[in-house]
Amino acid sequence: QVQLVESGGGLVQPGGSLRLSCAASGFTLDYYVIVGWFRQAPGKEREGVSCISSSDDSTYYAGSVKGRFTISRDNAKNTVYLQMNTLKPEDTAVYYCAAMPGTPDGTTWYRPENYGWWGQGTQVTVSS
Repeated sequence: QVQLVESGGGLVQPGGSLRLSCAASGFTLDYYVIVGWFRQAPGKEREGVSCISSSDDSTYYAGSVKGRFTISRDNAKNTVYLQMNTLKPEDTAVYYCAAMPGTPDGTTWYRPENYGWWGQGTQVTVSS
Protein backbone atom coordinates (compact mmCIF):
# COMPACT_ATOMS: atom_id res chain seq x y z
CA GLN A 1 0.00 0.00 0.00
CA VAL A 2 1.44 3.34 -1.08
CA GLN A 3 1.60 5.96 1.63
CA LEU A 4 3.05 9.48 1.69
CA VAL A 5 3.47 11.31 4.98
CA GLU A 6 4.44 14.98 5.10
CA SER A 7 6.02 16.73 8.06
CA GLY A 8 7.94 19.87 8.89
CA GLY A 9 5.29 22.53 8.49
CA GLY A 10 4.74 25.30 11.00
CA LEU A 11 4.69 29.01 11.65
CA VAL A 12 7.65 31.06 10.46
CA GLN A 13 8.37 34.74 10.08
CA PRO A 14 8.84 36.31 6.65
CA GLY A 15 12.38 35.71 5.44
CA GLY A 16 12.65 32.51 7.46
CA SER A 17 13.16 28.91 6.39
CA LEU A 18 11.46 25.55 6.75
CA ARG A 19 12.25 22.08 5.47
CA LEU A 20 9.36 19.82 4.59
CA SER A 21 9.75 16.06 4.46
CA CYS A 22 7.73 13.50 2.51
CA ALA A 23 8.29 9.96 3.73
CA ALA A 24 7.20 7.33 1.23
CA SER A 25 6.24 3.72 1.82
CA GLY A 26 4.84 1.06 -0.48
CA PHE A 27 7.30 2.00 -3.21
CA THR A 28 10.93 3.04 -3.36
CA LEU A 29 12.26 6.33 -4.64
CA ASP A 30 14.74 4.59 -6.91
CA TYR A 31 11.79 3.20 -8.83
CA TYR A 32 10.55 4.95 -11.97
CA VAL A 33 8.60 7.64 -10.12
CA ILE A 34 8.03 11.39 -9.90
CA VAL A 35 7.49 13.01 -6.52
CA GLY A 36 5.99 16.46 -6.47
CA TRP A 37 5.15 19.13 -3.93
CA PHE A 38 1.91 21.05 -4.26
CA ARG A 39 0.28 23.72 -2.16
CA GLN A 40 -3.20 25.04 -1.68
CA ALA A 41 -4.10 28.32 -0.03
CA PRO A 42 -7.64 29.06 1.18
CA GLY A 43 -9.92 29.87 -1.73
CA LYS A 44 -7.29 29.00 -4.32
CA GLU A 45 -6.62 26.03 -6.54
CA ARG A 46 -3.94 23.51 -5.75
CA GLU A 47 -0.74 24.48 -7.53
CA GLY A 48 2.46 22.67 -8.36
CA VAL A 49 5.50 23.90 -6.45
CA SER A 50 8.25 21.50 -7.47
CA CYS A 51 8.96 17.92 -8.48
CA ILE A 52 11.88 15.54 -8.74
CA SER A 53 12.37 12.54 -10.97
CA SER A 54 13.86 9.33 -9.62
CA SER A 55 15.12 8.26 -13.03
CA ASP A 56 17.48 11.16 -13.73
CA ASP A 57 17.14 13.52 -10.73
CA SER A 58 15.69 16.22 -12.98
CA THR A 59 13.83 18.90 -11.05
CA TYR A 60 11.16 21.43 -11.88
CA TYR A 61 10.04 24.52 -9.99
CA ALA A 62 7.19 26.97 -10.20
CA GLY A 63 8.36 30.43 -11.15
CA SER A 64 7.16 31.85 -7.85
CA VAL A 65 9.56 29.67 -5.83
CA LYS A 66 12.52 29.27 -8.17
CA GLY A 67 15.71 30.34 -6.45
CA ARG A 68 14.13 30.09 -2.98
CA PHE A 69 13.00 26.44 -2.75
CA THR A 70 15.09 23.33 -3.35
CA ILE A 71 13.76 19.80 -3.77
CA SER A 72 15.93 16.78 -3.02
CA ARG A 73 15.63 13.10 -2.20
CA ASP A 74 17.35 10.61 0.07
CA ASN A 75 16.86 7.11 -1.29
CA ALA A 76 18.25 5.49 1.86
CA LYS A 77 15.46 7.12 3.87
CA ASN A 78 12.93 6.91 1.04
CA THR A 79 12.18 10.56 1.68
CA VAL A 80 11.84 13.68 -0.46
CA TYR A 81 12.56 17.09 1.00
CA LEU A 82 11.53 20.63 0.15
CA GLN A 83 13.89 23.22 1.57
CA MET A 84 12.10 26.57 1.64
CA ASN A 85 14.14 29.71 2.16
CA THR A 86 13.28 33.40 2.15
CA LEU A 87 9.67 32.58 2.86
CA LYS A 88 6.99 35.13 2.06
CA PRO A 89 3.45 35.54 3.40
CA GLU A 90 2.14 34.41 0.00
CA ASP A 91 3.80 31.03 0.57
CA THR A 92 1.23 30.35 3.29
CA ALA A 93 -0.72 27.22 2.33
CA VAL A 94 -1.22 23.55 3.03
CA TYR A 95 1.64 21.71 1.34
CA TYR A 96 1.11 18.25 -0.09
CA CYS A 97 3.46 15.74 -1.58
CA ALA A 98 2.28 13.48 -4.36
CA ALA A 99 3.71 10.76 -6.56
CA MET A 100 3.14 9.14 -9.91
CA PRO A 101 5.07 6.72 -12.10
CA GLY A 102 7.04 8.04 -15.05
CA THR A 103 9.33 10.92 -15.88
CA PRO A 104 8.28 14.56 -15.68
CA ASP A 105 8.25 17.15 -18.42
CA GLY A 106 7.54 20.83 -18.44
CA THR A 107 3.90 20.47 -19.43
CA THR A 108 2.72 17.77 -17.02
CA TRP A 109 4.58 17.88 -13.72
CA TYR A 110 2.51 20.71 -12.20
CA ARG A 111 -0.92 19.23 -12.95
CA PRO A 112 -2.35 17.66 -9.78
CA GLU A 113 -4.73 15.46 -11.78
CA ASN A 114 -1.71 13.51 -13.06
CA TYR A 115 -0.72 12.30 -9.60
CA GLY A 116 -2.38 9.24 -8.14
CA TRP A 117 -0.83 9.12 -4.68
CA TRP A 118 -1.16 11.94 -2.16
CA GLY A 119 -0.19 12.71 1.40
CA GLN A 120 -2.44 14.34 3.97
CA GLY A 121 -0.74 17.74 3.85
CA THR A 122 1.16 19.95 6.29
CA GLN A 123 0.33 23.57 7.10
CA VAL A 124 2.90 26.29 6.42
CA THR A 125 2.12 29.76 7.75
CA VAL A 126 4.39 32.70 7.04
CA SER A 127 3.49 35.62 9.26
CA SER A 128 5.04 38.16 11.58
